[in-house]
Amino acid sequence: MKKQINLKNKKTLILVIVILILLTFFLIFLFEMAKNNKFGNNNISQEESLKKILNMTSYEAKIEVQVKSNKNTNIYKIYQEYEKDKKNIQEVLEPENIKGVRIERTGEKLKLENTKLNLTTFFDKYDKININDLDLNSFILQYLEDKEKQAEEFKEEIVLKTKNKMLYLSKKTKLPTKMEIKDDNKNTKVYILYNEITIK
Repeated sequence: MKKQINLKNKKTLILVIVILILLTFFLIFLFEMAKNNKFGNNNISQEESLKKILNMTSYEAKIEVQVKSNKNTNIYKIYQEYEKDKKNIQEVLEPENIKGVRIERTGEKLKLENTKLNLTTFFDKYDKININDLDLNSFILQYLEDKEKQAEEFKEEIVLKTKNKMLYLSKKTKLPTKMEIKDDNKNTKVYILYNEITIK
């Protein structure tokens, strides 16, 4: 009888020890998974997002631009097309009264046209050829040259900051979702929403 009780106790003890060992391994596994999700995957996502945007050679986008002045806010819908060292195009889609106004930059030449009125003007050696705050590529150049640039990571997005601009990147798509351009008093003056964008 004593042998049966001892044997039962030993079996129970062995079973409890096995369960504790399995439970310990399971908890270690869960801890490692949580640790990797918190630190590892997000860092990879940030690196991939930054690499894709900072090494961009071309993009096409449909954007909504809100420009705030002292008294009101104006909203424009614009088509953008950029190909590094080849072309940079912006065309107004809305509002209707300036629809068809198109700016095309190639090298040092600037072509300004109104497709609705069939008017075209050319500028050679335009000295402000690289200055266009609405362009994504202008932000990238500014970001790469800014010594005080910052990249902040949040749950669903990465925010790139320069002196007066902030670009928001989706972690899921690795594409820009919006950009803010601030004035000297850090007030948002221009807000750009990327409705559609493809990057190469």
